[in-house]
Parts: sequence; structure tokens; C-alpha cells
Amino acid sequence: MLEYIIIGLLLVVIILLIILATKKNNNTEIIEKLGKFETNITKEIGEFKFTFARDLNGDFEKLSENIERKLSYINDTVNERLDKNFEKSNKTFMNVLERLSKIDEAQKKIDDLSGDIISLQSVLTDKKTRGTFGEVNLEYILNNAFGSSSNGIYKSQYKFENGYIVDALLFAPAPLGTISIDSKFPLENYQRMTDRSKTKEERLMAEKLFVADVKKHINDIKDKYIVPGVTSDEAIMFLPAEAIFAEINAYHPELITYAYNNNVWITGPTTLISTLSTISMIIKNIERDKYAKVIHEELNKLSIEFTRYKDRWDKLSKNIKAVNNSVDEITTTTDKISKRFDSINRVDIKEIETK
Repeated sequence: MLEYIIIGLLLVVIILLIILATKKNNNTEIIEKLGKFETNITKEIGEFKFTFARDLNGDFEKLSENIERKLSYINDTVNERLDKNFEKSNKTFMNVLERLSKIDEAQKKIDDLSGDIISLQSVLTDKKTRGTFGEVNLEYILNNAFGSSSNGIYKSQYKFENGYIVDALLFAPAPLGTISIDSKFPLENYQRMTDRSKTKEERLMAEKLFVADVKKHINDIKDKYIVPGVTSDEAIMFLPAEAIFAEINAYHPELITYAYNNNVWITGPTTLISTLSTISMIIKNIERDKYAKVIHEELNKLSIEFTRYKDRWDKLSKNIKAVNNSVDEITTTTDKISKRFDSINRVDIKEIETK
């Protein structure tokens, strides 16, 4: 566009010059100058066109290089971000897969646990199996509280002279004494009593039977395992199910009173652990006090012996002091005798004869 503007201006100048030359009667010199000027102008225009085209091509090449470089940078940046986003998406996807696998494993464990619970329920429906379950739990709690039964603090399945066998007999020190602990598991009527699918009348009937079951267990423990002259006047009834123990304490205070009147203490797993821990501390304190008494007695004996030792040492010290004084006197006498002998040895016998 600039090229055409310049050419137009030059043509205007040439036309003006031609008009001036025409008015001066066609001056030849001016025409020649105009021709030369036109030639120069044409040459300069050609050079300008060449230079302009060259510069324009160079600018286009630089612009193209810049555009290509920018496009390459943008392409690399986009690819890098796509790779990072893909990597993050892949990690997220892998985490999701891992969590899903953990959820599947947890679901399998829940299914297995449900099966175990069902099998446990089927096991606990048998009275003998329930008894074994309570005995094992009781043994486990006693073992945790006192260690092995071989230490003599308690014995499992102890048989009295009356022929009855208690689940555990605890040999606690006075004033506690020997305490019987027996496991009881009144489950059937408890399950019926708490089953909401049954009618209210059925649940009330089951509740009455449950209370009767617990009272029967209390009577059995009182009659069989509180043995005069062998055990203390009290015994412990262990309920291996915490829910049953909570049910009795929350809704059946009459059973607590009935047990108290018959010298039977009702415990669940938690309360039995607390009770045995307290007894264990009492035993340790009694043992510590016993050894402290022994140490005190031995210290008294040692004090007597030390008094005798002091008396004897004082006598020996006096004798040693007397002997030491005698030794000093003998030493003095010895020194005097030695000086006499020295004086005698220094006397000149010839001088004595002359005189």
C-alpha cells in the first residue's frame, strides 16, 4: 500500500514538471532532467521495492519462526500438563481400585463374622456348650488376674467333700477367705424376653421364667458352693454375657436383693475383672506387709546381736588399751636397760686396773 502512495506522489510531481516545461516553450534541458529524474525515481522505486520485499520476507520469516516456537512451547506445555493430569488421574483411579478391593475384603470379613456369629448362636443353644463357654471365660479372667493356677491362688474345677464341683475356688487371705466362683448362663428365656418379634404376653412370660432361672442359679450356688468351715460365707456367680448382667442390674433390682440376702454376688466379665484385680492388690499388700513384718523382726534380732557385739568390742578395746599401756611400760624399761648396757660398754677396763 505504501509503495502505491509513493508512486502516485512521484507521478504528480512529474506531471507538474511537464506542465511547467510546456509553459516555457518545451525547454529541452528541463525535459532531459525530468527524464533523468524519472529514471532515478524508477531506479529508487525498484530498489525500494526490492528492499521492502526483502525486509518484508525477513519479517515474515521471523514472525513464522516465532509463531512456530510459540506453538512448539504451547504444544510441549499442553503435553506436559496432559501427562501430569493423566498421572494424577491414574493414581486416583488406582487408589479407587485399592479402596474398592479393601471394601471387598471388609465385606468378606463381615460375611465371615456373620457366619461365625450364627455358628456361635447355634453353639450357645446347647446348655453343656454354654457351660463350657462360661468356664473358659472364667479361666481366662482368673489367669489374667493371678496368672497360672499352679501358683496356688486359685484352683479350677475344685471338688468339695460334699461331691459338688465348683468352676473355680479362690484362696484369698483373711478376712476374705476361700471364695467359690461359679459360671451361670441363663440364655434361653433372656433371648425370648428381649425378642421384639414376640408378643408382649410371650415376653412377659419369658421375663418371669428368666427371673426364676436366675433365682435357681443363686440357690444352687448358695447350697452347693458355700461350705461351712471350708469356704467363706459368700460366693460369686459369674455371668459370661455382659448384656445379661446389665439387664439384671438395670431392670431387676429384686434379683440383686435376692442374691445379696443369700450371700451371692452377681458379676459380669467387667465387674469380675475389677473384683479380682482388687483381690489381687489385697493379696499383694498382705504379702508385702508379711515380708515387712519379717524384715522388722530380723532387724530387731540384728539390733540385739549388734548390741552384744558392741559390748564385746568395748571389752576387747579396754584389754587392748591395757596391753598397749603394758607394752609402753616394758618398752620404757627396755630402753633404760639398754642405756645401762651402753654405759658399761663405754667404760675403759685398763684405766680401772691402773687406779
